[in-house]
Amino acid sequence: MDKSLQVMAMYYLTHIGLIFFMYPTDIIESLTVGHWSAILLGFAAHVVLLGIYMKGLSYSSPLNVIDILLGAGKGFAVILLLPVAAYLLAVIIISIRAYSEIIALVFLGSTPVWAIIALLLGVTTLISALGVEAIFRTALLTAALLLPFLLLVFCVSFQNADWRYVLPLMDSKAASFSYVFSRPYLKSLFAFAGGFLFLGFIPHIIPYKHRKVMWTSALLLPMFLISVYVPILTFGQRSASQFVFPFITTVDTVDIRWLMFDRITMFLMISLICFVVLFLSLAMWKLTLLIRRGFPFFRPLPVTLLLALSLMIICMQIPDWKTVERLLWWNTYLRLFVTIVIPLVTLVLGIRHQREGVVRP
Repeated sequence: MDKSLQVMAMYYLTHIGLIFFMYPTDIIESLTVGHWSAILLGFAAHVVLLGIYMKGLSYSSPLNVIDILLGAGKGFAVILLLPVAAYLLAVIIISIRAYSEIIALVFLGSTPVWAIIALLLGVTTLISALGVEAIFRTALLTAALLLPFLLLVFCVSFQNADWRYVLPLMDSKAASFSYVFSRPYLKSLFAFAGGFLFLGFIPHIIPYKHRKVMWTSALLLPMFLISVYVPILTFGQRSASQFVFPFITTVDTVDIRWLMFDRITMFLMISLICFVVLFLSLAMWKLTLLIRRGFPFFRPLPVTLLLALSLMIICMQIPDWKTVERLLWWNTYLRLFVTIVIPLVTLVLGIRHQREGVVRP
């Protein structure tokens, strides 16, 4: 049975959850003019790596990425999968700690951060423990309920836009791509890299058509552009660069008296946090799967609970937002390795698998 719609919803929602918080800050910091070039470059790299990854998976169908790597030898698989496990662990820790700070900053200022961490981690653990099929069904339901309202929010976010701020379109820095190796731009790739690795973990559980996921990726480009250009069109480059979360701040300036929410920022935040929880649940499920493949005698539920307890302890050791930003930067190298090497290796092994015509266990 084709479940492409569930996969498309999960792919789309997880990326939206990652786009609208820290991504605009990094892109606006990377350039003063020609932000579209930085967005298009990151998006093009994402689409290319996504296509390479899914082509390799299609050559090795119905094997998942773990089995594909194991087919090249256990030692080889361990060398590549250990960084993947470390990356997933780091993503969960950084995301939970970062989004707990965001929630506290935006609308739960008097709530202790540890309570927000516990809530995020508790919901994430519960959804993850229910299994990957429950995660994808939840994603489909969440998309049906929230995306229409989010579309309204994105439309009204242009309420105070001044289109003259679009110009100039290019300068020497944007034209030469000299920003590519800057720290803010490399950090911004978090929004592109975090969401598509799950496609290699689910082929034997949730069948989907690769072509439909590729078409869904095109729907992300307007979201990346909106997240960066709405703050710039509203405040200008210089003012927008002063905000910690430019898009959230911009939406907070929108005045709509007929909406049931006093502040549409509240609805936007709740929706995005729901998407982030889905992303974290899927990341925890992938990490649990890797642990259980390495240690088959472990049961799923104890592994999930022990992992949640460990994550809670680690998150509580991160003192403030500056430490979160440092961790996000340190994770950049691991992120680049995982999101570039794994798709390329999957393609190479997939081509070899197709030529041999042998399904390896």
